[in-house]
Amino acid sequence: MDAAGPASDLSWRDFASPFRGLGGDLVFMLPQRLIRTRRAAFIAALCVVGSLAVDSTHIAAAQGRLEAEYAASVAGIPIGHGSWVIEISEGQYTAAASGATSGILKFLAGVKGTGASRGIISSGQPVPTSYASTIDYGRLVDDVRIVLAGGNVKDYAVAPPLMPHPDRIPVTDEDRRGVVDPMTSTLNPVAGNADLISPQACNRNVGVFDGRLRYDLRSEFKRIETVKAEKGYHGPAVVCAVYFTPISGYVPNRAIIKYLVGVRDAEVWLAPISGTRVLVPFRFTMPTPIGPGTVQATRFVSVAEPPRADPTAKMQ
Repeated sequence: MDAAGPASDLSWRDFASPFRGLGGDLVFMLPQRLIRTRRAAFIAALCVVGSLAVDSTHIAAAQGRLEAEYAASVAGIPIGHGSWVIEISEGQYTAAASGATSGILKFLAGVKGTGASRGIISSGQPVPTSYASTIDYGRLVDDVRIVLAGGNVKDYAVAPPLMPHPDRIPVTDEDRRGVVDPMTSTLNPVAGNADLISPQACNRNVGVFDGRLRYDLRSEFKRIETVKAEKGYHGPAVVCAVYFTPISGYVPNRAIIKYLVGVRDAEVWLAPISGTRVLVPFRFTMPTPIGPGTVQATRFVSVAEPPRADPTAKMQ
């Protein structure tokens, strides 16, 4: 079946979940017929930002809440926007997102959607228990549901499913172990009590399963920058280079896979959630054949939240 078919092989559906990791399920989605062009390669490559490294190191227990909004553009042309709310406590976390296409892309093909992830905090590490997202393309709805426990996928469902392909590398049971969902992967904990904005926030590798594709994201420290949202955060951000490696669920000779593997200039800028030792994406940049591509937080408001009272504690 052609890549533009209704149940295509490695079209926009293969890369939908990574987009969900940052600021809304649909912020950066293109209609299916455009994914075959070089311009669409940049949009698909934004999947990198949705899967920042989360490793097994411990972080101090803390609580905080982030409310953020993002805008995406290519060559200065707006293509999408989204909102993102994250709550982190000593024992659990939730992340919810919504988004839509905007500007000329909205005129060509309006797309909207929602997504959410939740899990527990174990030794300071976010461990997902569920992930769900829905993208509405008008005539077609993409739906993903994943249930996890202890870093392993216990159950999942995607609609529509990928069409069989003789060259596709199958996703094995082993591939679905030791992974996180795309949205959880954006919660980037930094261990210890040293400066939060440091090289330690980068230099990591994480395995991600999005319901169809299993891939690794590796990050490396580059530098420290200062960022300023239109509302909210103004301060330092750690800049990481990010590299994509497909593991399974993909067809090796697909152009978009080759493009993503070859990207060497993608950068993600990480900023802190107040009250925690967790960093999340503030900005993502990458050169494209038609000009610079950028995903930028326009609003990044986070607050530390006081610990919840223990309901079992005796009244004084």
